[in-house]
This record gives sequence, structure tokens and C-alpha cells, in this order.
Amino acid sequence: MSSFDVVSRVAMQEVRNAVDQTNREIAGRFDFRGSDARVELAETRLTLFADDEFRLKQVKDVLLPRLVKRQVDLACLDEGKVEAAAGGKARQEIRVREGIDAELARRITKIIRESRLKVQAAVQADQVRVTGKQRDDLQAVIALLRAQKLDLPLQFVNFRD
Repeated sequence: MSSFDVVSRVAMQEVRNAVDQTNREIAGRFDFRGSDARVELAETRLTLFADDEFRLKQVKDVLLPRLVKRQVDLACLDEGKVEAAAGGKARQEIRVREGIDAELARRITKIIRESRLKVQAAVQADQVRVTGKQRDDLQAVIALLRAQKLDLPLQFVNFRD
């Protein structure tokens, strides 16, 4: 039996590097001189700080291209609302989504079932394992899932013959 896993992973080291680059650029830019603009990373949460909403948007405009340049898919970012912080400053949290949640896993297995391919899909924690007898069926499932408009970037790992 051949199999592969459908996962959604983010290289957190690349996120960390992008945050460091962003903070270095903000510290050196003239338009941010004297302001308290920065990005902090805590596990899978990015917190953007700035003096006002306009500068917060500028911080985000510096961060997002850095993430893209490091092959971090922006679809895995879940942006929160802009909040007013102490002292009239602005703050925004951005969550980095990793793993496939239960609802999306059910949607993926339903898509695979409705394709009528001779494969089985099983949810295992935060991933979906697809097994089948023929390699061509598994490759057809990969092509099918890539064509779908899912709200999370998917990777296909552990392909075994």
C-alpha cells in the first residue's frame, strides 16, 4: 500500500528571520525614528506595535514582503483586529496557522471521497493520511487537492511506495 500525508507546516525559523529583518529595517528608517514601532514573535503569534494605525500599516507593509521572500505563504497568517494599546499606541496580533484543523480535515476527506478514486483518507491529529494501491491514484489526489481553493497552504509529505 502506498501512502502520503497532507500537512500544513510553516518554517518558523524563516518567520523568525523575517521578523528580525523587519525590526532591523524599522530601526534604521527615518520615518520610524523616535517611534516605538516593532514586531515581536512569541511561539506562533506575531504582535505588531506602532504609534498609530498608519504606522502599524507601514510596519505590516515592511513585514509581509520579508515573509514572502522567505517562502512563507501569507495564506497561513490570520490577522487580528487593530487594537488600541496603552498610551494611545496601536497593536495588532497575527497568528501563524500550522496544522490542519478538524473542519478542514473533514473537507479534505470529503473532497477525496467524492472524487471516486480508489484511495482512503484518514484524519490523524493535524494531518490527513491518504493510502491507496496505485501510485497514479495518489498523484491524482495530490493534483485534485492542489486545484481546490482551500484557505490554508498544503504540503504533501512522506510519499511511500
